[in-house]
Amino acid sequence: MSGPVTDIATVADARSTPRTRRRVVVRGVVQGVGFRPFVYTLASELGLTGWVTNNADGVETEVEGPDRDVTAFCTRLASDAPPLAVVESVTHRAVRATGGSGFTIRPSAGGAGRTLVSPDTATCDDCLREMADPADRRHRHPFISCTHCGPRFTVVTGLPYDRALTTMAGFPMCADCAREYEDPADRRFHAQPVACHACGPRLGLITGPGRAASLTGEDALAGARRLLAAGAVVAVKGLGGYHLACDASDITAVRTLRERKNRGAKPFAVMTGSLETVERLAFTGPEERDLLLGRRRPVVLLRRRDGGESLVTDGVAPGSPDLGVLMPYTPLHHLLLGLPGDPAGPPVLVMTSGNRSGEPIVTDDEEALSRLDGLADAWLTHDRPVHVPCDDSVVRICDGRELPVRRSRGYAPMPVALPVPVEPALAVGGDLKNTFCVAEGGYAWLSAHVGDMDDLATLTAFETAVGHLSELTSVTPRVLVADRHPGYRSGQWAERRAAGRPVRRVQHHHAHVASTMAEHGLDGSAPVIGVAFDGTGFGDDGAVWGGEVLLADYDGFRRFAHLAYVPLPGGDAAVRNPYRMALSHLRSAGIPWSDDLPCAAVCAPGERRLLERQLERGINCVPTSSMGRLFDAVASLAGVCHRVEYEAQAAMELESAAVAAGDMESGGYRFRLVSGRSEAGAPPLSAAGASPLSAAGASLLADPGPVLSAAAADIRAGAGAATVAARFHGAVITLVHDVCRAARDRTGLATVALSGGVFCNALLTSGCTRRLEGDGFTVLRHRGVPPNDGGLALGQLMVAARVTASER
Repeated sequence: MSGPVTDIATVADARSTPRTRRRVVVRGVVQGVGFRPFVYTLASELGLTGWVTNNADGVETEVEGPDRDVTAFCTRLASDAPPLAVVESVTHRAVRATGGSGFTIRPSAGGAGRTLVSPDTATCDDCLREMADPADRRHRHPFISCTHCGPRFTVVTGLPYDRALTTMAGFPMCADCAREYEDPADRRFHAQPVACHACGPRLGLITGPGRAASLTGEDALAGARRLLAAGAVVAVKGLGGYHLACDASDITAVRTLRERKNRGAKPFAVMTGSLETVERLAFTGPEERDLLLGRRRPVVLLRRRDGGESLVTDGVAPGSPDLGVLMPYTPLHHLLLGLPGDPAGPPVLVMTSGNRSGEPIVTDDEEALSRLDGLADAWLTHDRPVHVPCDDSVVRICDGRELPVRRSRGYAPMPVALPVPVEPALAVGGDLKNTFCVAEGGYAWLSAHVGDMDDLATLTAFETAVGHLSELTSVTPRVLVADRHPGYRSGQWAERRAAGRPVRRVQHHHAHVASTMAEHGLDGSAPVIGVAFDGTGFGDDGAVWGGEVLLADYDGFRRFAHLAYVPLPGGDAAVRNPYRMALSHLRSAGIPWSDDLPCAAVCAPGERRLLERQLERGINCVPTSSMGRLFDAVASLAGVCHRVEYEAQAAMELESAAVAAGDMESGGYRFRLVSGRSEAGAPPLSAAGASPLSAAGASLLADPGPVLSAAAADIRAGAGAATVAARFHGAVITLVHDVCRAARDRTGLATVALSGGVFCNALLTSGCTRRLEGDGFTVLRHRGVPPNDGGLALGQLMVAARVTASER
C-alpha cells in the first residue's frame, strides 16, 4: 500500500470540473477486513474528499469530486475490494457538496442496523514471513495478524467491529502497534487483533497441580514442543477453543489419548505444516490442495496412501480409508510444529477437539483445567479470551466439488443467500450435529457446529451461541422452527423459549430436501424429487423414517417411495449393534439365521433367542425405513462391523470396503420395487390440484429382501466383504436411479435433490450423480451446508418461515 496523500484537493482541479458528493453505504463482510483503508486509498487515488466510518449497518462513506471519479469510486468499491471482504451491496445517493481538502477516517458509529462479521481466517503469507524473520519485531510472535488474517468471529463481542468490542479490549496497544493501527497506509490499520510481543497476548504452559503457568512466552512454547516429542498429550488453546494434541506417530500417545477421551475407534484429525508431508500421507488433487492451503483451512478428508505409518500410526484412523488432515491456521500452530532451524519435533500432530465425549469444545481457561483434567498432561494456553466456541470445519472433495461434513470455523458466520425472503426466525436444527440458524429477509446465518444436544453443557453452549449470533446479525426472531420429533431437546428448548412466539414444526426429511433446494437458489415454484437417506428421522406415521424419496417443494411433500419397513429391535441397542439390525433384516427377508453368516455367528445363542422372541412379539420394535440402518445391516452381514463406537462407523467402514473392491457394477444386487398405498405429507403441496404431482399415484416400496438374499449367497459362496460392499453400493445407486425415473415418468419432474447423512458417503454421492445425470436429470447436491443434520436448520427455515408471494 502506498503512503498517505496529505492534500487530496490538489489532485483534482475543483475550479474547472463540476463536483458532486454522494453518501455510500457498503453492506456485507466489510469490517475487520481492511475495508476502511481500502476506501481511503481508493479515494486518494481518485482525488476525492470526504470521510469513511464503520457503523452497525456496514461501512458508510461520503465522497466528493468530479462526477466521473465519484462514479468510478462507487463501482470499484465492489470490484476492487480487499481479499477477505464480501460486498453484498453498494447503495448511494446524492447529497449537498460541502467542499473540503482531505479524506478522513472517522471513529466507528453505533446504532441499529446489520453488518456481517468475517469468519476466522488463517494466517496470511505476509504475517508468516514477518513471524519467520529474525529482524522483524514480530519474529516468532504467536498472535501475529493483520487486516487480511486472524481471529474475527470468535473474538467479536458486539458491533460495530472495533477493538473495544472484541476480546482484545483488555490488551492496550504499545506505541508501535498504535502507530500502525492509526496509519491508513499500513496493513494493520484498524486491524482489531493487532498485537506484538510488547502488548500481548501471552502464552503460558501449565504442567503442575498448582494450575499456575510454569513457563511463559517462548519458554512455554518450547516446553510444549518437548512434551509432545516425549509422548505427552497437550491441550492447546486455538481460535475457537482448545484442542488435544499428541504426536501422531507415537502409538502409545495416540492410544492414551483415545482411551482418556473415551473415543472408541472414531478417527482423529491430524495437522502438519508441510504439503509434502500431506502428500506422503494421502492423495490430493488441486481442489484438496486449495482447501488445505486456503484461508479457511478446514479438516480435509483425504484418501490414505500406503506407507505413511512412520508419520501417522494406524491407531489415528483405524478402519477408515480416509485421513482427516488440516494445515496450521494460527501463528501458534506454525510455531508448535516448528519454524526452520527449530529443534526437531513431531512433524504430524493429532489435533482433536478439546472436550470429553459428547460435550462441546472447551473455550474457558478455568473450564479447560477442570473439564480436560485427566485428558491432558499439560495446557498450552494464553490470556486472550475466546468469546464464542468454533470447532474445526470438515470437508471432503467429491467429483471436484466441496462436500461439507461440518460447517464451522472458516465458514461461520458467513450468510447463505436465500432464494425468497423469510420473516425474522430462528430454526433450531436437530439433536445430532446441531447447527441452528437465524434469518431475516434474504439471508440466513448458520451457526458454528454446536454438537449433540444430549447434555447440559451442550444446551448451555447452544443458548449462548443463539444469543451471540442474534446480536451480531440484529435478528429478533418472531417465529421459532423445530423438528417434529417430540423428544428432541432442540425442539423442547424452542418451546421453553417461545415466550408467546409460534413454534412451527417441520418433518425431518422434508427439511433435508428443502435445505438442498435453498442452497441451490430454488424459489419453490416447482417441486423436486428429493432423495433423503439418513439414519433416523421422525416420520408422520410415528415410524422411524430414513430411506425416503419425496416429491417436495417448500409448502409440503408427498412420500413417493421409501424403503420397506423392518423392525428396529431395541431402538438404540440396534443402532449400537449393527448385527441386531442385520438379523432383523434377514428375518424380514425370510433368510434363516445360520452360523455361516457373520452377523448371526457374532450374536450369542441366548441373545439370539431373546431377539427372536422380541421380533416375533413386536416388543420395543418401532418400524423403520432407514437407509442408514440398512447400511449397518449389510456391514454386519458382510463381517465388516458388528458393534459401533461412534455414529455411522459401520457405514463408513462399509464404504471403505467398497472402495477397496472398486467395481460396483458387475454382479450387482437389485431392490424389488412394489406398489404401496397412497401417502402424503402434511401440509399438501401448494399446487396439488393442478400439479403433475396429482398423477403421482400410490407410493413405491423398495424391498431390500433380494439385496439381502444375494449378499448372503455371496458370503456363503466365499465372496469377500469388499465384493459385498461394492455390490451393495451399486444396488443403492440403481435404486435411486430407478425410483427417480419412475417419478419422472409419472410427474414429469427431472430435478433431483440428494440429502441426508448417508450422502456424506462420497462413493454413493458420486455414483448417484453420475447415473442420474447420464439419464438427463438435473442433480442438486450439497456444496455449502452439510447433507447431514448440520444442514437441517436451513431447510426448516425455508419450509416454516418463508414469506409467500401473497404476503409480500
